[in-house]
Amino acid sequence: MTGRSIVAAIVLSCAALISCLAPTASTAQEDAMLIIAHRGASGERPEHTLAAYERAIDQGADYIEPDLVATKDGVLVARHENEISGTTDVGERPEFAARLTTRMIDGEEVTGWFTEDFTIAELRTLRARERLPDLRPQNTRYDGLYQVPTLEEIIRLVRAKEAETGRPIGLYPEIKHPGYFSSIGHDLVAMLVKQLHAAGYEGADAPVFIQSFEVAPLRRLNGLTDLRLVQLVSAEGGPADIPDRTYRSMLDEQGLTAIAAYADAIGAELRLLLAEDGSPTPLVQSAHRANLQVHGWTLRPENAFLPPALQSGDDPLEHGCAGNLLDALEAAGVDGVFADRIEGLTYCTEATSSAP
Repeated sequence: MTGRSIVAAIVLSCAALISCLAPTASTAQEDAMLIIAHRGASGERPEHTLAAYERAIDQGADYIEPDLVATKDGVLVARHENEISGTTDVGERPEFAARLTTRMIDGEEVTGWFTEDFTIAELRTLRARERLPDLRPQNTRYDGLYQVPTLEEIIRLVRAKEAETGRPIGLYPEIKHPGYFSSIGHDLVAMLVKQLHAAGYEGADAPVFIQSFEVAPLRRLNGLTDLRLVQLVSAEGGPADIPDRTYRSMLDEQGLTAIAAYADAIGAELRLLLAEDGSPTPLVQSAHRANLQVHGWTLRPENAFLPPALQSGDDPLEHGCAGNLLDALEAAGVDGVFADRIEGLTYCTEATSSAP
């Protein structure tokens, strides 16, 4: 997923919210919704590390979500973006200083260090770090401990944890900037399908969802695999490969029917799923009528990411009433939710209306 969750942009009426989001005895593990560990347990460990994925699995996540980009020599690795200055120590490595550069990625100018300029051997010399140190300072204690994982390693971890726990653990990979990578000679679609099929993930019953914000890669995937596919949509913007189209324009009845022709679900920003008073928007039912599942992103526990009525106190780092938000999503009929934290979500009987 990209950027901070825009859950914080949902302006909710405190009284209405508390009346419809009263706490229940349900927990993330007991909910009917799928719990998708967003970049692993990224609220507790630096994101996209084997430690973050294992932490989420141990807490009962149904799926773990690796964002996938390519190295110079064509290895799929897990990073939130192909620009890695915020998630590794590359900026402190003098041997790589000359690789600082500027690229145009999906129409935006980005300056930094990019995975496609590193071989896997070079990338493995780097160490991961917390991407949001100001909001998650406790995670910085793990900075420097973990390497950037490959998809192969993530699959091996999942298989090992399945053997240990006796339960299936799903993969929910996102191919990042597939159009851009294709333009520089890396076919993320073909690379991912080949690797998943070789690992035994085939067919619609396999515990895999493949997601993308772009449309053409999903249409192509639909012809290459029976694994389930997810069209990601946000409240703003549109697909990088269809610059004259907005995501909102894809979510009417006709648009959802078109998505259902190549995908099995939509992955929707939370403010597309809940109205300002905390009640469900029509999107969930509309998507279900089109035979699409609905997975919402992203549930995060800190006040900084929660709407004012679900914040607890004035400290942006303090955990607010994310459990109430989880219940609201379940009540709306959402089929799955991306979450930065699996355990320990706070439920509140009252909430204060404090400005972010």
